[in-house]
Amino acid sequence: MLPLKKGKSKELKGGRKMRENKNEHIVDYSNTIKKSNDVSMAKLNQNLTLNQIQLLAYAIFSTQQNGETYFRKYEFQEKFGIKHYKTEDAYADSEVILDLKFSTQDLENNKFSFTNVFSHIDYQNGLFTFEWNKRMIAHILEIKESYVLTDLTVTSNFKSSYSWILYEYLKAHYGYWNMDMSKDSLMKLFAVEDVASYKRSTGHFKSRVLDKAINEINNFTELQVWYEENKVGKKITGFKLKWSVGKRKYIATDKQFTYLREIQDEVNRKMIDYISINNTDNYEKVRSNLMEMRKINEEINGKLTIDRAKELIDDSKRCYKTLENLLEIDQKGRDTSVYFDWLNESDE
Repeated sequence: MLPLKKGKSKELKGGRKMRENKNEHIVDYSNTIKKSNDVSMAKLNQNLTLNQIQLLAYAIFSTQQNGETYFRKYEFQEKFGIKHYKTEDAYADSEVILDLKFSTQDLENNKFSFTNVFSHIDYQNGLFTFEWNKRMIAHILEIKESYVLTDLTVTSNFKSSYSWILYEYLKAHYGYWNMDMSKDSLMKLFAVEDVASYKRSTGHFKSRVLDKAINEINNFTELQVWYEENKVGKKITGFKLKWSVGKRKYIATDKQFTYLREIQDEVNRKMIDYISINNTDNYEKVRSNLMEMRKINEEINGKLTIDRAKELIDDSKRCYKTLENLLEIDQKGRDTSVYFDWLNESDE
């Protein structure tokens, strides 16, 4: 693990406030993966190409979403917008991925460990099949605390592996907000410590690695990242990385979407009954509630957040109950004592 220094909350030296972050990121749980902090802060992604990082991420995604340890090549390509991915590419990437391992170390107390990620990978006619090392399971399944949540709809925008590496590393250090890192440590994080031009020229390292990663993170994620240079004389010896987190909202759950559609379906099924009400005053109330239901229906889409879905469910229940009560008044004797089960259920 690389050396770092924990920063003070969200305030910088001299009492200056941290740069305001206006980014708003909507998290789609159906497109996220979780990795333990141990894995996210390890050197797991180092020396991997972007496609190899994506391949590892999609293996985790498949397992966490439905417990499957296989996926089709075209599914992987669609997730990350990869147009061309030949069998030769799959072969080369799988060979590297199979050798992946991560380590945890505490050299001061004479402790370290290495863990292989996969024990087997198979590819046949476009189908990837893989087998996790059993010790890896704890780091990707049933993680109860200290994990990094990565939204693949966000990282699919990255064109550089450096962006993915820095993004996960900073997310794994949630709460630090600023971090002093030497140039050598930062080059090791990106696995470019042996690139001669970067050793000679910090400017080349900045423009081709660090700035490229920061620009993509700032453009596509909830983080805003910047840095100050640490110098001895005129020589840049390191960087103080700084970052802030924008607002995060979460996509509505499948259960919430189902709730809303069931109520809409039931209202549509009884539409003729509602608009056939004779009482003029009550008819205007019917019309008002039907118009509200139509507006609610227009909001039900893939970007609906959890909080907004709760509000729409409450509004839908209220409209439905009002419509049913108005119908009961108009048609006395009709049995309306039993409503849909979901009217008395929690939407949590």
